[in-house]
Amino acid sequence: MAHSVSPTLQVLLLISLASSLAKGAVQYNVVSYGAKPDGKTDSTKAFLAAWTQACASTKSTIVYVPKGRFFLRKVAFQGPCKNNAIVLRIDGTLVAPSDYKVIGSSGNWLIFEHVQGVTVSGGTLDGQGTGLWSCKASGKSCPAGATSLEFTNSNNVVISGLTSLNSQMFHIVINECQNVKVQGVKIMASVESPNTDGIHVQASSGVTILNSKISTGDDCVSIGPGTTNTWVQNVACGPGHGISIGSLGKDLQESGVQNVTVTGATFTGTDNGVRIKTWGRPSNGFARNIVFQHLVMNNVQNPIIIDQNYCPDNNNCPGQVSGVKISGVTYLDIHGSSATEIAVKFDCSKMYPCTGIKLEGINLTYKNQPAEASCNNAGGACL
Repeated sequence: MAHSVSPTLQVLLLISLASSLAKGAVQYNVVSYGAKPDGKTDSTKAFLAAWTQACASTKSTIVYVPKGRFFLRKVAFQGPCKNNAIVLRIDGTLVAPSDYKVIGSSGNWLIFEHVQGVTVSGGTLDGQGTGLWSCKASGKSCPAGATSLEFTNSNNVVISGLTSLNSQMFHIVINECQNVKVQGVKIMASVESPNTDGIHVQASSGVTILNSKISTGDDCVSIGPGTTNTWVQNVACGPGHGISIGSLGKDLQESGVQNVTVTGATFTGTDNGVRIKTWGRPSNGFARNIVFQHLVMNNVQNPIIIDQNYCPDNNNCPGQVSGVKISGVTYLDIHGSSATEIAVKFDCSKMYPCTGIKLEGINLTYKNQPAEASCNNAGGACL
């Protein structure tokens, strides 16, 4: 890993820095700009007005959201700003439109772009996604849905103590960012909700996710192409699809994933535990230097899985093999129970077999008996 100090310490330093800066900060209360805490009045313009003032200030600033429910349509918090210390402090709840058509095709509900040193602290985001989930379940033509909170092209970001409920699609997305700390978040959506990944990271470096509880209908944490130096620690995952690297290799030309550590996580009733997933088709992508350690599995369908033959709906990939090269993956001290007989499943590429797979201290049971393992095209060591 490329962390010079521990990720936990980094987060604490960043959060304490944010709070010390906030003490001398200029405060902009969204209510002063016309926001109404009644859950019905459109407060979008008020939030943008407060942000514009905070962003234009040369001093550190706080955009303050008091208690109450604030109805917002899509809000784009644009940078660059004149200061590198803005805290969005939320004591209340931000509420998305219940009619999914309002923001369902916009990609995002709340998005920060080109910002430096922004902290989002506390509060609740209510994505009101149930209408869209029902639409998708019915087989009708529906919009893709909006991500509740996204940071894109931004650096030195902290997301702390936030609760995200019922996002239309992904809850939190970190895209093309550097040095992002996510701590103490709670993410909840129905186990039936489609594409409601908890935290999705892509094309980013130096992302740390700590001490969080994630229950969704998709991946608790998903790590996409171009992600490096990622640390995930003490996450309680379930229900959901587990913690996934991928899917990778959808495109022929694709940035790889490297230097990822998942440690001290607990998986309860999830479809997968720790998964690496790649499309079964040509790609120059890769996944390397991955560590999964000190994990607890409670009745998990696939506790440890590498799937290099991912081909949803059998489109554009039958008969092809994955070009993604997987190497240097360590599984250390993983114990608990599997819901299926085969707890360790390595289904690697025929063309580029997995190399440097290391298993040590794996103790997984199925119906109180030692569970089985299945390996295709994988090389490494069991210690």
